[in-house]
Amino acid sequence: MTKQGQGFGFGMGKMKELAEAFKKAQQVQEGAKKLQEELDQLEIEGAAAGGLVKVYLSGNQEPRRVEISPDVMGEGAEVVSAMVLEATQAAYENSTATMRQRMEELTGGLNLPGM
Repeated sequence: MTKQGQGFGFGMGKMKELAEAFKKAQQVQEGAKKLQEELDQLEIEGAAAGGLVKVYLSGNQEPRRVEISPDVMGEGAEVVSAMVLEATQAAYENSTATMRQRMEELTGGLNLPGM
């Protein structure tokens, strides 16, 4: 025996909740687009050898520039290459951590059903 007026069990309260969640999702989408633009403008540093080698990425992990101090040039290609790799890894970690933090700030407190 089915109850009258139940339909699919999706009453007005659920519709209002879904509409609110949809509105929040749209706000997050708009915020994400703005965030991507902001991250693209950032320049995030990774360093090695006490700052003698620096690599800069955007907040979207796009390479921007590399700085190598003349003081390390006499170390040989293998050592300088290792320093550049270390600085690149540090820049990547800093950039992804920044992106993750900004995304958490954007979506913080968002309670979407089913997510």
